[in-house]
Amino acid sequence: MEEFLMKPKVDFAFKEIMYDEDALKGFLAAVLGLDVKEIKSVVIQNTDLRKIHSEDKQGILDVNVCLNNDTEIDIEIQLSEIPVWPKRSTFYLAKKYADQIQEGEPYSILKKCVSISILDFKLFKNEEPFYSQFHIREDTRHFIYTDMLEYHVIELPKLPKEIRENSSDVLLWAKFFAAEKKEDFEMLADMNEGIKHAYKRLQVISQDDEKRREYDARMKALRDYNQGILDGREEGRKEGREEGRKEGREEGIKEGREEGIKEGIKEGSNNRALSIAKNLILANVPMDTIINSTGLSEKEISALK
Repeated sequence: MEEFLMKPKVDFAFKEIMYDEDALKGFLAAVLGLDVKEIKSVVIQNTDLRKIHSEDKQGILDVNVCLNNDTEIDIEIQLSEIPVWPKRSTFYLAKKYADQIQEGEPYSILKKCVSISILDFKLFKNEEPFYSQFHIREDTRHFIYTDMLEYHVIELPKLPKEIRENSSDVLLWAKFFAAEKKEDFEMLADMNEGIKHAYKRLQVISQDDEKRREYDARMKALRDYNQGILDGREEGRKEGREEGRKEGREEGIKEGREEGIKEGIKEGSNNRALSIAKNLILANVPMDTIINSTGLSEKEISALK
């Protein structure tokens, strides 16, 4: 029987992997362009399921890390497409930055804040690279305004199929998160020391019955969320089609009613004109006068005689 392995891109498994200090240091070094030796300390502060707004039906299980006691890092992995991700990540990063300081405290205590987003959907659809890094820069001369806010985005669907010997560590980590087969995990573990620790941690948690139940529960929650989105879209399309048909029927009834009224008025006017013409004929009124008075043609009037 093939060994069961959790998918690292599922946020529960990702969080558990990041509890391994060597794996966490290796991942952060790859993304931030650091030597692992430069990372003196990493402290995971919070890994709760974040759901601040009522719109967050799914919730985001993020990993908050303090690096070397001077940098706050928020790592999020997201499977379902969220088109407004830049606004969302900016909101949370700005909140993380602002929450560091209390009234009366100096700005000098503020720590740099970094957002790392690992997305299983294409966010920048017109861009080919899987990895993007953002800073706040001057528009024309491109110098840094401040390095206190920084964004890193990894888009898993854009990963190249092949790995080369000179592939970057960021690519190796991204391939690890996207991997599902044992042979792929083993290959990547042989290429990167941090990934080797991550893979060992993945094997351990995958065989832990309690963590397996938690993983399965999270997978079910994600499937239910995604199915709810699909059902909502289909229901919306169905309601839209029904509303369109209803409006079409109502418009048809309205047009039919208006047309009937017009025809009724026309028919009523015509009958009234014929009745007037008969009376004028009996009174021996000249033909020209009857025509002018009723709007009937000479032929129509002559048929009444």
